[in-house]
Amino acid sequence: MNHFSKMENNLSDFPNPDGIPPVVDRSGIPVSIPKKTSKAVGEGRTFNLIRFFKLVVRRIRVDRILLFMSSLFLFILAISLMKDGARAISPFIREGLSVNNPLNSLGFGWLFAYLVMSGSPVAAAALAFFDAGAMDSSGAFTMITGSRLGAGFIVLFIGFIYVLRGRDRATSLSMGLLALSVTGVTYLIGMVLGYEILQTRMLEPLQLQSGTQLVSIVERIYDPIVTSILGILPRWSLFFLGFGIILLSFKLFDRCLPQMTIKESQVGHLSRLVYRPWVMFMMGSVITLISMSVSVSLGILVPLSERGFVRRENVIPYIMGANITTFIDTLLAAVLLNNPTAFTIVLVEMVSISLVSMVILIFIYRRFEHMMLNFVAWVTRDSRNLILFMSSILIIPILLMLV
Repeated sequence: MNHFSKMENNLSDFPNPDGIPPVVDRSGIPVSIPKKTSKAVGEGRTFNLIRFFKLVVRRIRVDRILLFMSSLFLFILAISLMKDGARAISPFIREGLSVNNPLNSLGFGWLFAYLVMSGSPVAAAALAFFDAGAMDSSGAFTMITGSRLGAGFIVLFIGFIYVLRGRDRATSLSMGLLALSVTGVTYLIGMVLGYEILQTRMLEPLQLQSGTQLVSIVERIYDPIVTSILGILPRWSLFFLGFGIILLSFKLFDRCLPQMTIKESQVGHLSRLVYRPWVMFMMGSVITLISMSVSVSLGILVPLSERGFVRRENVIPYIMGANITTFIDTLLAAVLLNNPTAFTIVLVEMVSISLVSMVILIFIYRRFEHMMLNFVAWVTRDSRNLILFMSSILIIPILLMLV
C-alpha cells in the first residue's frame, strides 16, 4: 500500500458530514480539532464583555451621581434663562447680525459653534431664538445644522494637539478630518431632505404628550430663581448667563462619566467588533446617547486611532450613529421650551440624518467609504492641501453670514 492509499484510508476514518476536508499533518495523518476550543473562545469573549460592563458599574460612584444631578439641574436652569433672555436680544439677531434667512442661520450656527467649541449649546440657543421670534423654523433648523458642522471641528482640533505633542501628523489629523468630512456630507444632504420635510409639516402630529406636565414642574421650580436673577441683572444678560451655565452643565456631565483606561476596558479583546459596520453604528449611537456630547464620543477616536485600536475605515458608521443621537439633549431643550414646533424642528433633524445614514450604509457604503478615505488622504498629503481645506471651513460660514 503506497503513501496516498494510506492517507485515503486515514481520511475515511474521520466522519465528514459537512463535506469539509479534515486538517492533515505533514505525513497525511488527519488531525482532529476539538469543538470545545471554539466554545472556549466564545465564553472568553462573553466573559470579557461582562467584565467590561462590571467595570463601568463599579466606577459609578455616589459623587458621580451627584455631579449628574447637578449638571441636569443647571441644564434646565440654563434653558429657562436663555428662553427669557432671547426675547430681549432677538432684535439684535435679526437686524444687527442680519440673520434673516436659512443660509445666514447656517453660517451663524457654524461660527457660533467654532467660538464656544461645542455644538449642543448653540443648538439650544437656536431653539431659544426661534421661541423668541428672532428666526423662523427654517432658520432654526439650519442654525442647528450649522452648530453640528462647527462641532465636528473639535475632533480635528484634538488632532492638532496630538501633532503639537510630536505625534505623526497624518495619523493624528486623519480621524478629525474623517469625522468632519462624514459629518459635513451627511448633514448637508440631510439639511436639504429635512428642509423639504419641514415644509410639508408631515411630522407635526408627532409630539411628546407629557411635555406640558414636565414644563409645569420645571416652571414651579425655576421661575422663582429666574425672577430673583431678573431683580439683579437686565433681561438681555440672562441669555448669556444661561449660555455660560449650559456650558458648565456639559462640563460637569463629562466629569461624571466613568473614566477607564483602554487596558481596563478590554478593547483589545473586543477589537473584532470594529469590522462590523452596523455594530460600530450602534456603538456610536449608544456612546453619544450616554455622554450626551458628540464631542466626547468622537473625540475618543483620536487617542484610540493613535494607539492602533481603531482604523479610519472602521469608524465611518460610528460617526454616523453619533451624529443621530447627539440631538437627544436638543430634543430635551425643545420639550422644556414647551414649543411644539421647536420639538418638530429637532425631530426633523434626527429623521433626515437617520434616513441619509441608512441609505449610505445599506446601498453605497463601500463607495462612500472609499470616497471619504481618498479625500482625507488628499488633505493630509501635503501642507498646501491642508491649508486649503482649513481656509475653506473658516471662510464658508463667513460667506454664508454675508449672503
